[in-house]
Amino acid sequence: MTYSRITHAAVHLPTRRQSAAEIEQHLARRSPALRLPAGLLQRTFGLRERTVADPGDLPSDLAARAAVRLLSETRLEPADVDLLLFAAVSADVREPANAHIVAAKTGLSCPAFDVGNACNGVISALQVADALIRTGQHHRVLITCGETLSRVSRWELRRDQLRTGLTSLTGGDVGAALLLEASPVPGITDTVFWANSAGWPAATLYDPHHAPDHPQGLHVDSDALMGSFVGLDAQATQWFKEQEVDLRSLDLVCIHQPSVPFAEAFCDRMGIDPFRIVPVFPHIGNAAAATLPLQLTHAIGNGRLARGDSVCLFGTASGASAGVTLLRW
Repeated sequence: MTYSRITHAAVHLPTRRQSAAEIEQHLARRSPALRLPAGLLQRTFGLRERTVADPGDLPSDLAARAAVRLLSETRLEPADVDLLLFAAVSADVREPANAHIVAAKTGLSCPAFDVGNACNGVISALQVADALIRTGQHHRVLITCGETLSRVSRWELRRDQLRTGLTSLTGGDVGAALLLEASPVPGITDTVFWANSAGWPAATLYDPHHAPDHPQGLHVDSDALMGSFVGLDAQATQWFKEQEVDLRSLDLVCIHQPSVPFAEAFCDRMGIDPFRIVPVFPHIGNAAAATLPLQLTHAIGNGRLARGDSVCLFGTASGASAGVTLLRW
């Protein structure tokens, strides 16, 4: 029987940084009537700084750099990859699939397509790639992600827009890549998703071409977004019980981190020791779909993840959706 296994992870982090203080200063210049207290972003979201891509860089550039790094570190040639997926909130284009742009920039000539599921894009791509490998359609799948969320920052805000606009200032820019290969022994062992689609209005980024009459820019109602996950956590808890999986017994738990308070509340509701997760939000910002591979690479670099370790990837995304992937590294 054929299984799939994540054999490598790589990220590309832009060298530019924008501190929370610099973000607040820029907001003050663009929205002088707000008169916000200093340190608001750190107190509200736990943000200290965020990564910012160079002005000319597109999401495909960040994804391609992560992919090139992964190929170099694994000593693979572009021809060794037989499918490329692109999964991100950010995108260069609406037509064609962004995966083709990443493939062209990476030198790949294999089939390529996009997988979209907001911040759960990468974990959804893992589910797709796992299924394609298990059924023998592909042998080696490269999942790529390029996020440039700093560019959806809303700098011109009125006081009555703060509740849905302030979150837009926390997005970071990251490129990420995961390699999934066929394996004779289990790597990915379980994947499951839950959804509360009625919660979709809590976080929106309308397409300016196809929905021009709707509010433009990133709008996030944090309270409504948090509320949209109520019930999904209970379903996840029940599923873990049915699978006889104790999160406390796993070697590593990676969770989506749109803010420090969200991560802390999520850990509390799921019974996860917050000291066991890999914190990335304070110095990166909200990395959207790149958050989970980012945590994997940090865990490897810090000696917290080794071959054979048991891992849980727990994704949450606007929509709302929640997904879990259990795997052996």
